[in-house]
Amino acid sequence: MKKSFALRVDSEVYDAIERWAADEFRSTNGQMEWILSEALKKAKRYPKNKGVQPVTPEKKEDGNE
Repeated sequence: MKKSFALRVDSEVYDAIERWAADEFRSTNGQMEWILSEALKKAKRYPKNKGVQPVTPEKKEDGNE
C-alpha cells in the first residue's frame, strides 16, 4: 500500500531529480521512491517485508563469529 504526503523540496533539487528521472526513464515520483529505497538499503533500514535480508556476519568454521 502506498501512502501520499506533501513534500517540500528546494526547486533546484527537484529539477535535478526530474532530470535524473528522465535520464533513467522513470517518473519523478518513481525516481524519488528509488532514491529513498536505495538510501534505506544502504543504511540497512529497508523494511524486512520487502524481501531484503539483513546482513549478518559470516561465521567461522568453529561456529564463532
